[in-house]
Amino acid sequence: MIRIGSAALTATISPRGAELQSLTDRQGRGYLWDGDAAWWGGRSPILFPVIGVVNGGTIRVDGRAYTMPKHGVVRHRDFALVEAGDSAATFRLEADAETLAAYPFEFALEVSYRIEDATLAMQARVENRGAAAMPASFGFHPAFRWPLPGGERDGQRLVFEHAEHEPIRRIDPAGQLQARTFPSPIVGDTLTLEDGLFEEDALILDGLWSRAATLESPGARSLRIEWPGMPLLGVWTKPGAPFICIEPWQGVADPQGYAGEFRDKPGVVEIPPEGSRTFEMRVTLA
Repeated sequence: MIRIGSAALTATISPRGAELQSLTDRQGRGYLWDGDAAWWGGRSPILFPVIGVVNGGTIRVDGRAYTMPKHGVVRHRDFALVEAGDSAATFRLEADAETLAAYPFEFALEVSYRIEDATLAMQARVENRGAAAMPASFGFHPAFRWPLPGGERDGQRLVFEHAEHEPIRRIDPAGQLQARTFPSPIVGDTLTLEDGLFEEDALILDGLWSRAATLESPGARSLRIEWPGMPLLGVWTKPGAPFICIEPWQGVADPQGYAGEFRDKPGVVEIPPEGSRTFEMRVTLA
């Protein structure tokens, strides 16, 4: 386990999946979910090269089907520790026989964490080491406590930087993106968290103006969450669970019945040969 920090904030990261394991303030109060498997064993998995479920459990590349797990091929892999200091650490995973069997591209993924004052910056750099364009999606999946430390569960809310009026999307029981849209539960700029919102799984916000929001709980310090350059946001928990996931995405689950090429799927980006793409998320204790 790798530990980084400042006077205001401390984080621990596991090389398994380069996954954030804890985020605590100077009083030792934890803001990240603890991974209790009775509810959900994850804490902050990295999603690559897919988000969610793919139709039939496979992606299609140049007409060939490849078996692809939910959320991709990296979250259960051991990353190499490239660099670690008092306030920053970087992890790296390169394509190998196991990843190539599911995702036939020569990639390298570097995941970096840096703490400065009360801000944790998370950055992922995806490199295409092959000779052809590489299609990919990417997502962060951190789970924060609901309620936040010292706060009240009733009244916890996510306040966006802009008013958000666009309809939302949802997945079906098989995990595929439904074609129809649903009325947004966001009122003005505020999503008040209630268990009933998640009885049909995640809220998928694919028409956002905002690239930042503040997670607030009455009586607690808040978290300012930023996702520059990432167009979608998933908000998810299990009804009654003591966590809430705020998930910036580049990409989304397969649309219902999707049978096309992976590179043509909505939300997928292409990284040119020998090129790279960077994804970022920041969390600030306010």
